[in-house]
Amino acid sequence: MSFNFSSITDDLFIGTTPAVTDYDGLRELGIKLIINMRFGFRLEPDPHVPPIALLWLPTFDSPFFPMPLHKLMQGAHSAFRTIEDGGKVYVHCAYGRHRGVAMGACILVAQGYDPQEAMQLIRDRRSIADPFAFHIRPRILRFAREWARNTGTGSFMPAQKANRKDHTYET
Repeated sequence: MSFNFSSITDDLFIGTTPAVTDYDGLRELGIKLIINMRFGFRLEPDPHVPPIALLWLPTFDSPFFPMPLHKLMQGAHSAFRTIEDGGKVYVHCAYGRHRGVAMGACILVAQGYDPQEAMQLIRDRRSIADPFAFHIRPRILRFAREWARNTGTGSFMPAQKANRKDHTYET
């Protein structure tokens, strides 16, 4: 595979943009959904049957254009359903540093992680990740409040712990 990624949990991976030639490797990992957070870059469809599902949620990595909450909600809902059905999720942006990391943290919150714990877990498992960036952290916290309000939980369940797994592949 020609891209960099990190395993955050057994069912969530965050990294850089994969090429269509990387889909076989993603399939081997059990990936059933790829969430693309890049604004100007749409992935090529997976030519395999059945294909890996692609969800394009174009966002900017800018403090002047906060990531829309509805896109974070849409991604978290899609990932949550995929994981519940036994699949794994790969989230990416250009560098796997901000937008993909924010979406990954939101997915963890949807799975019951406390938002601070989710951000720290990602930071611990992906060295380039910066979920605490001044324009990223507030979006994750706002998502967490809205998710708790919309799901009626009001609080967050303790999260499971997983082993650190970083992967860098180049061809």
